[in-house]
Amino acid sequence: MKALYIDCGMGAAGDMLTAALLELLPEPEKFVERLNALGIPGVEYRAVPCVKCGIKGTRMEVLVNGEEECADEHAHHHEHAHDETHIHEHRSAHSHEELRGHCHDEHTHDEAYEHGHEHAHTHEHACGGHHHHAGMADIEAIFARLDMPEAAKADALAVYKIIAEAESAVHGVPVTEIHFHEVGAMDAVADVAAVSLLMHELAPARVTASPVHVGSGTVRCAHGVLPVPAPATARILEGVPIYGGEVRGELCTPTGAALLKHFAAGFGPMPLMRLEKTGYGMGKKDFGDRANCVRAMIGEA
Repeated sequence: MKALYIDCGMGAAGDMLTAALLELLPEPEKFVERLNALGIPGVEYRAVPCVKCGIKGTRMEVLVNGEEECADEHAHHHEHAHDETHIHEHRSAHSHEELRGHCHDEHTHDEAYEHGHEHAHTHEHACGGHHHHAGMADIEAIFARLDMPEAAKADALAVYKIIAEAESAVHGVPVTEIHFHEVGAMDAVADVAAVSLLMHELAPARVTASPVHVGSGTVRCAHGVLPVPAPATARILEGVPIYGGEVRGELCTPTGAALLKHFAAGFGPMPLMRLEKTGYGMGKKDFGDRANCVRAMIGEA
């Protein structure tokens, strides 16, 4: 039986999970070409070699209309929506990052959706310019058009449902009123689609993960300073073993949390397996002598 184990000792974000799983494939370059042929509006994937603490791995760059989300505003990169998700009636909410908003200082993506602001449907992006927002119906329409297996699409939409429901609960509004910032939404769609398709390609019989390191301290968002894990992330991780520690910052994004919650059948020590291959998905930020990566290990149980 093929088993997949995900080591979340430095948390998890959508781009990091994508990169780690990508390294498990025999021909990762061809898979990146496949990702770029999915048809996600304005999105381009790039797998870039990266070294952290002497360990070689891969960092996944997701460009939306030729640009990555603001590197100075995301530590994890894509997945945060703390600042970009909006609620109708000129109240904002947010998530995976708008799915990846601008509230994460410590990770690179993912991620994703969770906070809000007082804005209408168009919001001035922190990096400049105005962007539109997408609701869950828009996200579902995007996935419906993507060139990927129906089973992978179903997984992707289930992940988004986890995020939207968490945002809804945190902000006290219906899921239908949760909206995601255009750039963040596409970035998150890219991560969720990629991980769902990779899981479909790898086809493990069982996926397990380590307890999730969420980081510690606070993160600054549009509304002010919030504790780590951010509210939506904490909601998603209910029922999952988590821990903090000496690392200051947000290590697990809403997108990363939702992907783990959906795909992992359990959380705990590494299971007995005959190891076949290990993949390292690197985050953007450096944490001193700690390698900022997600490690994926696949083998026969």
